[in-house]
Amino acid sequence: MPKKKRIIKGGIAYHVLNRANGRLKIFKKDQDFIAFENILAEGIERFGMRVCGYCIMSNHWHMLLWPDADNVLPDFMHWVTLTHVRRWHAAHGTEGIGHVYQGRYKSFPVQSSWHYLKTLRYIEANPMRAGLVEDSSDWQWSSLTRRKQPTTPFPISPGPVAIPDNWQKKVNACVPQQDIDRFANCIKRGCPYGEKQWIIKAAEELNLESTIRKRGRPRKYV
Repeated sequence: MPKKKRIIKGGIAYHVLNRANGRLKIFKKDQDFIAFENILAEGIERFGMRVCGYCIMSNHWHMLLWPDADNVLPDFMHWVTLTHVRRWHAAHGTEGIGHVYQGRYKSFPVQSSWHYLKTLRYIEANPMRAGLVEDSSDWQWSSLTRRKQPTTPFPISPGPVAIPDNWQKKVNACVPQQDIDRFANCIKRGCPYGEKQWIIKAAEELNLESTIRKRGRPRKYV
């Protein structure tokens, strides 16, 4: 039986990410990071996307997007990814040689509650968790840092949930392993992240029922 097509609704936040093919370092120098941020700025202008958070690492990136209309997210992500691949190859003289990304981007919907803040924290804490910095705000290519800079290449949306005043302290706190494991599962399966009843409702509305079912064939009784 063919899978149902996923529905992307406006007004729901989504955690979106992609990784480089073979974990290739596609962001090596400042210009690589700047080029990607400029593409995001163009995409925001073109599609009206709201970017609530992001973090660009050497071989992958995370974004917390909040589209205001149905099906804007896939159009935005298709344009951003395709544009980045074309410009990356042109800048590095590698046109026609291999893939930049390992595949299509991954995403999952996030409940607009404290789950949204935990997702944003997970994204912005990436550099510290990877041991690249001692304070997450020291990583330049992140919304945690850019939010404080008026010269940022694009506006960071305040999002559907207000950020606490002690946000930087919360981001720098250790992310519990159970949260990391749960995010890993959401990334792998594309299942909604939130409270149980919201997950069930979101899965029904967005054709994501298969992502919350237990894996494996149903047991046969004879």
